Amino acid sequence: MSPRTLRSDLYSFTSEEERTAPPLVISVLASLLERTISRNQRGIARNRDLNDERIAAFESCSVLDMSIQSFLERVFRYAHVAPPVYVVAYVYMDRLCQFNQGLHIVSTNVHRLLITSIMVASKFVEDLNYCNSYFAKIGGLSTEELNSLEMNFLFLMGFRLNVSPSIFESYCSHLEREVSFGGGYQIERCLRNYMCGVEIASKERKRPESKNQLARVL
Repeated sequence: MSPRTLRSDLYSFTSEEERTAPPLVISVLASLLERTISRNQRGIARNRDLNDERIAAFESCSVLDMSIQSFLERVFRYAHVAPPVYVVAYVYMDRLCQFNQGLHIVSTNVHRLLITSIMVASKFVEDLNYCNSYFAKIGGLSTEELNSLEMNFLFLMGFRLNVSPSIFESYCSHLEREVSFGGGYQIERCLRNYMCGVEIASKERKRPESKNQLARVL
């Protein structure tokens, strides 16, 4: 796996393609989260603030018997979210930990944090989304539980969901460094370009006759 391959994978995927292999960003994100969990569980997690009910809501009584990569692949297989959504979800999880010093990603909360952050990121980035009940089934939760987690997530984030192109690119570069310690690679397209591309593609699928009109507007 190379940064060039990861970069290409982030932007060559379209919702029209029936792809069986998950995007490479999943493997990179899973690797990063596994190392984060390993570091946290060696000592940092002792400072977790489980007295905050919103943070404690993400804690599970037992660790899900599924690796992070397998869980992300399951989300990809059934929710079909585009690769950049995983990057935005990672931004949200990092932002969540920065805003809440008592929250640390560990094995007992990572799966709930992931399904919630991916769902919220999908709603923010993509035009077409599955409903909460569908994401709940993917994550092995009840609809009511995921609804509650979403509300806790949004309040813990202070509803700061906007991800600027520069922030998106910086996190992509961080993920690229996961596959190349040498660095020196840059994402060629920004989040805004991607979002416009998805919007155009989705509207063309719905109303093919409006292609020329869209081209004039955009």
